[in-house]
Amino acid sequence: MSGGQDAKLFARGKVAELRAELEAGGRRDKNYSAKKVALKKIVANMTMNNNDMVLLFVSWLQLNHDILSVTGAHKFQPDIIAQMQIASLDIKKMCYLYLVNYARAKPQEAVRALPYLMEDLNDTNPLVRALALRTVSYIHVREFVEGTVSPLKKLLKDTDAYVRKTAALCVAKLYDHDRQLIEGTDLIDRLNSMLRDENATVISNALASLVDIWNRSENIKLSLDYNNASNIAQILPSCSEWGQTYILEAFTSYIPQDSSEALLLAERISSLLLHTNAAVVLTTIRVMMYLLNYIADPRSIDNLAMKLSPPLVTLLSKGPEIQYLTLRNALLILQRRPEVLRNDVRIFFCKYNDPIYVKVTKLELIFMLANENNIQQVLAELREYATEIDVHFVRKSVRAIGKLAIKLEAAAQSCIDALLELVSTRVSYIVQEATVVIRNIFRKYPNRYEGIISILCEHLDSLDEPEAKAAMIWIIGQYADRIDNSEVLLDDFLFAFKEETYEVRK
Repeated sequence: MSGGQDAKLFARGKVAELRAELEAGGRRDKNYSAKKVALKKIVANMTMNNNDMVLLFVSWLQLNHDILSVTGAHKFQPDIIAQMQIASLDIKKMCYLYLVNYARAKPQEAVRALPYLMEDLNDTNPLVRALALRTVSYIHVREFVEGTVSPLKKLLKDTDAYVRKTAALCVAKLYDHDRQLIEGTDLIDRLNSMLRDENATVISNALASLVDIWNRSENIKLSLDYNNASNIAQILPSCSEWGQTYILEAFTSYIPQDSSEALLLAERISSLLLHTNAAVVLTTIRVMMYLLNYIADPRSIDNLAMKLSPPLVTLLSKGPEIQYLTLRNALLILQRRPEVLRNDVRIFFCKYNDPIYVKVTKLELIFMLANENNIQQVLAELREYATEIDVHFVRKSVRAIGKLAIKLEAAAQSCIDALLELVSTRVSYIVQEATVVIRNIFRKYPNRYEGIISILCEHLDSLDEPEAKAAMIWIIGQYADRIDNSEVLLDDFLFAFKEETYEVRK
C-alpha cells in the first residue's frame, strides 16, 4: 500500500464502523483484504491514542449477557480475538499488537485470547510460533506469565533458530514479570545451556537475556570461564551489532585466571576496534581496558594500549552525540591509562561548530593532556577560546589556563602572561575569572608573581561577583604590605559590607 493510501488510515474512526468493517468481506474475500484494512485503521487509531479502540475487545453480543445465555455465549468471541483464528500472518501481527496494547486495561478479556496464543505456539510456521511467544511474553497478566512457562521450555529447544533466539529473550521478560516463578523453574539453567548452541544469533540472545537477569537479580550472578569466553569470542564476527555489544558487555563479568588468558581474549576482540558501529567500538575499548588490569607483560600492555587510540580518533569524526560519548570514555581512559592518548592533544581542539557540551568535555581532555612539551600550543588554543561568544565556555577556558599554571610549574609564567593578556581586554566576566584563578596561583606559589597585583587592582570596578570579590579581598589582605593603598581598596569593599554575600564578608 502506498504512502498516500496509508495516510487515509489515520482518521479518527468510530467503534461501530470499524466493527462492521471487521465483519465485512465474507467468504468471497479469500485474502481477507477487508479485514486487513479494518485492522490497519484500528492500529492507526491506537497510534493516535484513540482509547475508544479498547471497546473492540468486547462484541455487542457479550455486552448483553442475558441474551448470550439464551442463544449460546460460547459461540461468540470478542471482535479482535475472533480475528486471531484466521491463518494470516499479517492479521495475527495486528491482532497481537492490539492485544499487547490493551491487555493491561482489559485483563479479563485478554485472557480469552490465551488459548489461541497457546495454539499458535505449536503452529507449523516458525514465524507464527515466534510471534505468539513474543506477544505472550510482553503481556504482564498473571495468567499469561504462568501459562507461558511450560511451552517456553519446549521452544527453547525448537528446531528453528529464530524461535530459539526469541525464546531466549522471553526468559528475561518473564523474569521481569515474576522473578520468584522463574527462579523456581529450570528456565535459567536451560538458558545457560543455550550458550553452546550452534547458531551465533541464539548464543548472543541467550547471553543478552542472562546479562539482563543478572542485572536485575540479587541472587543470580553471571560468571564465565575461559572456555565459555573463548568459544563466545569466536562467534563474535557472525553476530549482529546488537549481539556483539551484549557479548562484549558479558565479558566484563569474566575474571581471567592468569595473564595469558586475558591477553588472548583481548587480542581476539581487538579486531572489533575497526567496526563501523560506535557502540561496538566503545564497548570493545571498555572490555580491553578491563582485561589490561590482568595482563602482566608491560610490552603487551603497551601494544594493546596503542590499538585503542586510532578508533577513538575515528569516532570524533561522527555526530556530536557520538563525539560526546567518545570524549567521556576518553576521560575515563586517561585517568587509568594516560599513555593511550598522550600524543593526541591536537585532535581534541574545539571546532567552531561543536555543541557547548562537546567543547566543555574537550576542554577537560586538553587540560589532562597538557604537558611541558605542548603547553605553548595549548595556551594559544585556550586564548582563542577565551575570545568566543559563549560566556560559559569562555569562563571555563580562563579557568583552565589558571589550573595549568598550578599543574605545570615550569609553565606558570606563560600561563600568567596569557591571563594578563586576557585581563587587558577589560571584559567583565574574563577579568573576574582571571582574578579567581590568580588567587589560586598565589596560593600555590607564595611570594612569586606579585608584580601582577597592581594590574588586578586597576580592575576593581569590574568585580561584581561574590567569588571574584572574595578572591580580590584575599589577595589584598595577603599582600597588604606590598600594596600602597591597600586600606583604601579594602574600604571600598567595607562600604557595602552588610549587602555582600557570606562568601565575601567572611
